[in-house]
Amino acid sequence: MSTDPFAAEALALDTADPLAAHRDAFVDAETPLVYFDGNSLGRPPRATAQRLSDFVTAEWGGRLIRGWDESWMELPFAIGDRLGALALGAAAGQTVIGDSTTVLLYKLLRAALAERSTAEPARVEIVVGRDDFPTDRYLVEGIAAERGARVVWVEVDTSRGVDAERLRAAVGPRTAVVLLSHVSYRSGYLADAETLTRIAHEAGALVLWDLCHSAGSVPVELDAWDVDLAVGCTYKYLNGGPGAPAFAYVAARHQTTLAQPIQGWMGAADVFAMGPEYRPADGMRRFLSGTPPVLAMLAMQDTLDLIEDAGVAAIRAKSVALTEFALRVSDGILSPLGVSLASPRDPAERGGHLTLSHPTMRAVTARLWRQDVIPDYRDPHGLRIGLAPLSTSFTETLTGLVAVAEAVRAES
Repeated sequence: MSTDPFAAEALALDTADPLAAHRDAFVDAETPLVYFDGNSLGRPPRATAQRLSDFVTAEWGGRLIRGWDESWMELPFAIGDRLGALALGAAAGQTVIGDSTTVLLYKLLRAALAERSTAEPARVEIVVGRDDFPTDRYLVEGIAAERGARVVWVEVDTSRGVDAERLRAAVGPRTAVVLLSHVSYRSGYLADAETLTRIAHEAGALVLWDLCHSAGSVPVELDAWDVDLAVGCTYKYLNGGPGAPAFAYVAARHQTTLAQPIQGWMGAADVFAMGPEYRPADGMRRFLSGTPPVLAMLAMQDTLDLIEDAGVAAIRAKSVALTEFALRVSDGILSPLGVSLASPRDPAERGGHLTLSHPTMRAVTARLWRQDVIPDYRDPHGLRIGLAPLSTSFTETLTGLVAVAEAVRAES
């Protein structure tokens, strides 16, 4: 079918887009390259180059080690609180930046298991979705083996995720902690976090949310949902750069009862006392371990500026509009080629990305990369279309999907 109607629609949507000007804030967003992987690594904001340069010359170069006393020691908490306020629905004093997603998940998951099983020795089960991101599943298996716990797997359709019915069937009097993904990495399924948190609490368990594919893309209300713990990365929709440190959220009510297992000097009550034994600090500092990665946490501040300007509600509205437009185009030009949707069709059940399925998608992805169209591939046969609301246009989305159609024809 002709793509002319879609081109006209894309132009109209871009013209009416209240966030269109934010696209200019990102490096090379004006080039012909189509970027469908903002849900894996976001584009860098233009302002970040100057921020990093200024830091090297003025703060690192100019202040040298004095920088620790002047601001760097508090940076994980200052940026964490700002992130919490703008994108996580978290009051101050509950969010910190530091370590990788894997390390922070390990700390909080192991701490939650220890707290619950100590309080109630029968609680020795960790509940996790069978299709959660590999790190989450691997950590659960490792911690269960380390602590003599049992893994309870929630079986899910790979085009969806854990829902209320499945979670109710998995939790019970032996459940210590539930690890859940707010947005599924494979399908983009958006979980009902408030309902699932309540189900876990009714069973007497703590819940730990993985926010890697939702922070900065969909509304998150950790305090209002009564969430216990959360972890997420900052290099996707928060544009922190490759390997940027993750964030951890611990509800204030748990900060005195959870003992994180990696006891480093930065989590001590008096960091520079160099005392003979470890005494944990009060508040979120106790969840730090080593020296904060100061350079690595600078870049995300420019995206936080953009989020503050745009507002999460407007970001979510554009995200829905982008994925709905992508679905209409896919139905029009890809479905006739045998491409199917491996994500929820209802936007209320979908985050910021879509997965399109066809037996040729691995080869299609490789072909597209050579043409400067950049999606990513996930088994089985899935091409992920990640649409970052602040940096992706409707015209770019159409251009990329037309290229997908051409590549499917070429590889079929």
